[in-house]
Amino acid sequence: MRLGLIGKSILHSSSPDLHHRLGDLTGIPVTYELFDAQEMEGFVSLERQVSTLMAGGYRGTNVTYPFKEQALHLATSCSEGAALVGSSNTLVFDRGHVHAENTDFSGFISGFQSAFGARPPGQVVVLGTGGVGRAVAFALGQLGASSITLVDLDSDKAQGLTEALNHAGFPAVAGSADMLAHYMDGCDGLVNCTPIGHEKSPGNPFPLDGIKASHWVFDAVYVPARTAFIQQAADVGADVMSGVHLFVFQGVDAFRVFCDDEARRAEVDSQAAPLLLHYQRVLMSPVASK
Repeated sequence: MRLGLIGKSILHSSSPDLHHRLGDLTGIPVTYELFDAQEMEGFVSLERQVSTLMAGGYRGTNVTYPFKEQALHLATSCSEGAALVGSSNTLVFDRGHVHAENTDFSGFISGFQSAFGARPPGQVVVLGTGGVGRAVAFALGQLGASSITLVDLDSDKAQGLTEALNHAGFPAVAGSADMLAHYMDGCDGLVNCTPIGHEKSPGNPFPLDGIKASHWVFDAVYVPARTAFIQQAADVGADVMSGVHLFVFQGVDAFRVFCDDEARRAEVDSQAAPLLLHYQRVLMSPVASK
C-alpha cells in the first residue's frame, strides 16, 4: 500500500514510522513518502501533487499545513467530520475518485474517550484556532461541550471559528487573551492548540496558578510528549491528555480508511493502545515532529 504526506516543513515527521508500524502489525506492506512543498523541486500545487500520486498507484495521502482546506476542495466525497470542520488531512484514492476524511476530528474524539472515558468536556477554553484548533473545537462540540471559549492572537480567526461552530449548533464564543485567567477560573477543560510547548517553542501557554486539579487538559503539541503544560497540570493533580493521543488516534483512523479490507480495519483499531504506550515512551526525548 503506497501512502504519503503532503505539507510544508515535514521532513522530520513521525508519520512514516507510525504507518510503517501499522503496516507491520496488520501484515500490510506499506511505503510512506514525504512530499514537502518547501523542499521539493517542481512542486506546483496540491492538486498537481495529488494527481501525480493517483497516477502513480498510491492508495492515498495525508495532508498537513498549509493544504488542509484545499484538500477538501479536491475531494469527490467526504466524511461528515471533514464536511463539519471544513478541511481534510486524509485523502483516499479509489478508481479516480478522491474521498476526504478529517482524522484530527475523529482522532481527538477517540483520544479524549481513551484518556477520560465518559467524562463530559463541560466548559472548555481553547487556545489557538488554526487547523488543529479548528478540528479539536468541532470535536469538542461533537462530544457535547457545554461551552467553548476560543482565544487566538488573531481575533478575526477566533471570531470566524466561533461563527462556524455556532452555525453547526455548538455553543462557542470568541474570547480575549487578556481575560484568560478569568476564563480558566470558571472552566472544566484547558486545551492548547498553539505551538507553545514544542521543543522549538518552549513554555506554557496557560498561567500555572490558573491550572487546577479539577481541570482536564489537552496539549496538541507532542514533541515532547510531556510538555511544560502537561507536566505542570499533572503536578497539580489535573487529568491530562497529551498530544501523543491525537497523533496516534488520528494516524490509526487514517490507516483504517486507507485499508480496503474490513477484517484488517478491525485489526488496526486494536493497535491503538499499544502504539500509544510506545510513542509516549519514545517521544519523551523526541527527534521527530509533524
